[in-house]
Amino acid sequence: MSHSSLIQNFCTRLETESIDYVDFRFTDSLGIWHHMTFHRDAVTPSLLEEGIMFDGSSIKGWKSIEDSDMVLMPDLKTALRDPFSEFKTLVVSGDVLTPINKTGYNRDPRTIARKADLYMRETGIADTAYFGPEPEYFVFDEVHFESESTYAFYHLNSRESSCLNNPLFSQVSPLRYHQGHRLNHGSGYCPVSPGDTLADLRSVTLDNLRQCGIKVLKHHHEVAPSQHELGFEYDTLLNMGDTLQLYKYIVHNTAQHSGKSATFMPKPIAGDNGSGMHVHQSLWKDGIPLFYGKEYNNLSETALHYIGGILTHAKALNAFTNPTTNSYKRLVPGYEAPVYLAYSARNRSAAIRIPHSVGEKAKRIEVRFPDPMANPYLALSAMLMAGLDGIQRRLDPGKAMEKNLYEEESTSLSHMSESLTEALACLEKDHEFLTAGNVFDQDQIKAYIALKRDEVSEINLGPSPAEFKKYFSF
Repeated sequence: MSHSSLIQNFCTRLETESIDYVDFRFTDSLGIWHHMTFHRDAVTPSLLEEGIMFDGSSIKGWKSIEDSDMVLMPDLKTALRDPFSEFKTLVVSGDVLTPINKTGYNRDPRTIARKADLYMRETGIADTAYFGPEPEYFVFDEVHFESESTYAFYHLNSRESSCLNNPLFSQVSPLRYHQGHRLNHGSGYCPVSPGDTLADLRSVTLDNLRQCGIKVLKHHHEVAPSQHELGFEYDTLLNMGDTLQLYKYIVHNTAQHSGKSATFMPKPIAGDNGSGMHVHQSLWKDGIPLFYGKEYNNLSETALHYIGGILTHAKALNAFTNPTTNSYKRLVPGYEAPVYLAYSARNRSAAIRIPHSVGEKAKRIEVRFPDPMANPYLALSAMLMAGLDGIQRRLDPGKAMEKNLYEEESTSLSHMSESLTEALACLEKDHEFLTAGNVFDQDQIKAYIALKRDEVSEINLGPSPAEFKKYFSF
């Protein structure tokens, strides 16, 4: 459908569905969704054709104040009804353009995802990349935190775990919270009620996703108390980036409307499992799956080289797939998060797992180290670029590791980055694979590293409660 036809159909939809407002959204470098809401009378064909001007200097890591004008160009194919607005509101995602020549802004994550998909097709290796993320999250009944110059604390309340309750903070009696039923440490994977207290909330969340056009699959409780996972169908790179932004929005707001708080922090609870975002992925060409073959576990050489690319560049990828200081509190041995750079069939301690599958079309790999704080457009694009580099250079992933790597004592295995500081240093040294086809560019990578280093410095400036506990009486 032509762009003019899309505009005409969109304007017709505003009338036929009696839409009150249109919410135009874009994503910044950190993965945060921003929006501007227009009354339906202001949404004219010329606005949709020319785009919406906004101040790029107010977005962290983007424009300086003397060159701040940016254009948000709506992608009308993304239009969907907002299930939370009191008014009839359409949500429309868009690309950020430079105002002079209307080309994609090089630091716009959605533009980068478009370029990654185009580059893949231009290489001739594949014409479609499918991604199936599994973002986990926590839901708490009450959340309290603060960090000031003379005090800092956090406190989480959840009826699913006695260790998270404290009557000094709770507005609800601990007795009403528990009523005798709670999840013991490590026993939270797929229990029934009354241990699982939020099955209905997950069903509501999944239904909200379905109403927004997302093909939903399932939901279940995860290992840690208060931890959850929803399943939805795989999709192409750009569409999945859009889906993940919508997913986070719906999870946050469904919890909020139920009087609870959801978080995608990888490690909000010390000493228990953190939240990952395992990403299933595969390449296709002319309708043929490229990862099925006669090599290890029915993988193709193409798939093995793709794995080789991911493992070779994993430490640099960590800067995008595990982009917070909290991310590295999850990437430690013993909590189902991968630490070693290895691959294996069905082995959940490896960085890359080959899930059991039936048939050629289901053959895929699962990259297990990303977490849901990742900017979806940047993380998926970076993994695709690493995999393509592995195919082009025929990178060898080495031998598959069948044993439990948490018990592996060999020093021959490489590790993930152990901190965001290390990941950013690795990205600084290893990013040529990202700049192929000008998908990422030097300016974007440099700006991203600077943005994240500022984040590390800000967090490192102040003492933590754990430091007081450890050092105050020395």
